[in-house]
Amino acid sequence: MQDALAAVTARLYCAPPEDFIALRGEEVAKARSARDTALAAAIGKLRKPTVAAWLVNRLAHERPELVAQLLDLAEELRSAQRELRGADLRELSVRRRATVSALAREAVRLAEPSRRAGLPVAEVEATFAAALADAEVASAVREGRLTKALEYTGFGETPRPNLRLVQGGPSSAAVTPIRSAPDDSERERRAEARRREEERRRAEEEHARVVKQARRELMTALQQLADAENAKAEAERAVTAAGKAVKQAEKRVKLAQDALADLG
Repeated sequence: MQDALAAVTARLYCAPPEDFIALRGEEVAKARSARDTALAAAIGKLRKPTVAAWLVNRLAHERPELVAQLLDLAEELRSAQRELRGADLRELSVRRRATVSALAREAVRLAEPSRRAGLPVAEVEATFAAALADAEVASAVREGRLTKALEYTGFGETPRPNLRLVQGGPSSAAVTPIRSAPDDSERERRAEARRREEERRRAEEEHARVVKQARRELMTALQQLADAENAKAEAERAVTAAGKAVKQAEKRVKLAQDALADLG
């Protein structure tokens, strides 16, 4: 049943949202006709996606290689964040902005030309940005079964300390003597622990600062993209209006020339 359900799900979530209910009903009817009540029930539980979710789902099903590139970049980002590689984070932040914008444009391009105006591009970009920051969101995007757009509101993955496995057992057990006061080695150990804790705290603060700055840059870039698209649309309308004005002026010139010719 899983393969059949996956095939039906792909068809439904690639279809325009306004067709979802009718198509889901048809698929339920087909499953019932085949006496597959379990499949019919599973299909009936599928929820209608929003327009933004539909765009992301369609990209996942029709251009899976692009989503794979997004997930590869997400893993690079998480690795750089865990290891606090500042230079890599800055370079990856640039790639992130470019990748999110490119995927959103491709998702819109896959929509029918008559539907492209007014699509929720910002929601699509926010979903791809969330996939870069959260592994669970990335998995949901890859599956192409979103029912709504997603947004990440955290500061990225929390850096995890490097852990060392201490081997031991009954044969290696030792009794630690009780001390009434710490000796020099104990004081040094505690000082080293405090130093490492301070370094960890500073690293986490720097990590949070870098990620917060990256999010601000992303939001600025998204706004600039929206402004540019609006300016482009306005320019295109101005060009159209100018073309009409030129044609009208040419008609008036022709009428004036004809009138002069009749008088002459």
